[in-house]
Amino acid sequence: MKIFATATLLALLGASSAAFALEPIKGSITYNGHQSYLEKSPAGSTLQHSFWSEGHHYNEIYRVNADHSISLVTRSVSNHG
Repeated sequence: MKIFATATLLALLGASSAAFALEPIKGSITYNGHQSYLEKSPAGSTLQHSFWSEGHHYNEIYRVNADHSISLVTRSVSNHG
């Protein structure tokens, strides 16, 4: 029973992280399905990307995955301009 409960919990956690994933916007590195690979960066490392779009300044943080692709982790926006 403990194994079933643990497996169920892990499945729910995995599904919830995908449900709350950030979608790329115009200016994001992975916008429009583009996928970047960082061959020399270790898995788990992060990189920051900043850009302007429609009068807003965005800062995004990406994580390098085990296959060296990148995933958008967080985004913040400011209206300074």
